[in-house]
Amino acid sequence: MKLLNILQDNQYSIGIQTESGILNLKKASEKFNTQIHTNIMDLISNWDIQYKSVQTILELALNEPSDLFYDEENLVYGPCVTNPEKILCVGLNYRQHAEESNMAIPTSPLLFNKFNNSLAAYGETIKIPRVVQKMDYEVELVIVMGQEAQNVSEEEALSKVFGYCTGNDLSARDLQFKTSQWLLGKALDSFAPIGKYLVTADEVGDPNNLYLETQVNGEIRQSSNTNDMVFNCAQLVSYISQYITLRPGDIIFTGTPQGVIMGYPEDKQIWLKPGDEVITKIEKLGELKITLA
Repeated sequence: MKLLNILQDNQYSIGIQTESGILNLKKASEKFNTQIHTNIMDLISNWDIQYKSVQTILELALNEPSDLFYDEENLVYGPCVTNPEKILCVGLNYRQHAEESNMAIPTSPLLFNKFNNSLAAYGETIKIPRVVQKMDYEVELVIVMGQEAQNVSEEEALSKVFGYCTGNDLSARDLQFKTSQWLLGKALDSFAPIGKYLVTADEVGDPNNLYLETQVNGEIRQSSNTNDMVFNCAQLVSYISQYITLRPGDIIFTGTPQGVIMGYPEDKQIWLKPGDEVITKIEKLGELKITLA
């Protein structure tokens, strides 16, 4: 199932992507008199209980013409996850990306974090901060937790995952390497766009074999597969859970493949600028489009 957040009247409303358009879950639940969580964080936390109700609403709505469906092209979107307790990120998690960055392949996951101020959505215009001179893109598979995970094994890890979405770990390289800590170059406002869809784990299947790419103004810059990860999704969830309790709605940016601007020879590094359109895509998850200003 492909879920998303629609922004209407300064409020988020859950949508479900269908062949008939985007179903407004709140309006549909009211029409069919079905109790359902209409906040994405609550829905994620209670998915085991709510799934059948959501499926029933969806089937009822699809069986009759109604005003419950919206044209996808005319909507304004919010981040597909709105208020995670934690936004964790993994650095240098693709072998070829580590090589192009002239950095050693990690022997343990390299973790850093962003905050909720960094969340942004499909279609959003993101302003490049005046202090940033070297802005870069990073397509990333994003894991969205569905259940609490503490000290989970690799075998159990993916059963705790709600779903996945497309992410772009925007990075200010000049700030990222200003000190030994990456935080400053990673956690700026709107530097973690995600979406547009949040796709449930059952629809994705194996997250460790998905094609992903980045386009800048129509030119393909990154093209790879999640099977190049140094640490796969199960390993990441299990590893993090040994130290930090993961909770429903927490998100994990799993790293980016080769092709980032930082990996180019210095004389060919043309950094992102106002007016650039950046599209990140992941197989089964759809595309995430942003424009820079």
